[in-house]
Amino acid sequence: MPAGSQFSGPYPTDFEVHGIDVSKYQGDIDWNSVRRSGVEFVWIKATEGANHVDAKFQQNWTGAKQAGIARGAYHFVWWCRDPREEIEWFKANVPNDPDALPPVLDVEATPDSKSCKRTLHREDVLADMRIMLQEMERAYGKRPVIYVTVDFYQHVMHPNEFSDYPVWVRSVKHSPPVTYPGRRWAFWQYQSDGLVPGIRGKVDRNAFAGTRAQWNAWLQGR
Repeated sequence: MPAGSQFSGPYPTDFEVHGIDVSKYQGDIDWNSVRRSGVEFVWIKATEGANHVDAKFQQNWTGAKQAGIARGAYHFVWWCRDPREEIEWFKANVPNDPDALPPVLDVEATPDSKSCKRTLHREDVLADMRIMLQEMERAYGKRPVIYVTVDFYQHVMHPNEFSDYPVWVRSVKHSPPVTYPGRRWAFWQYQSDGLVPGIRGKVDRNAFAGTRAQWNAWLQGR
């Protein structure tokens, strides 16, 4: 169990299928070692805003596939750019691979940003998200996944916005029913300081909300 957690059930160990998410901060990754450790999926940071590409995206995108790990790309939203420009940037940098997992829209508040002072008004943010999610789905032919943090969820998505999208929740101290009460979720980021063979340093760890049979069905239906 991750240090500092107060999980009361479900527990990460209750789930059969586990994965990680990575960016340039994990450095050069030995993807074959990662696969042998039991990691079955990875979300890879691709883009941010409308002008930033993660320095390790292409390397990670290629390496994970060669190792046989299911992988998808995520886009970190920068709230001071036009939503269509952001997804155009994502499309310009992320190949449309039919074998990939669905794209992810990473929505988080950035109150400490020095370059984006926008106040996030709920209805405006929801409208921007709808545009980006629709553009992602139109481009890649798959229903996107929404990555959300507790504070953003409570301020913007609570109680049931985007209930028709799979949601990837961050909850490293409590189980999702505590921090996202009543919300269905598809992926759970349960640890931010995990150690995985093939990666130097710490990495986020995640679980899929279902059995292995449900995971296989989700892969088939994505």
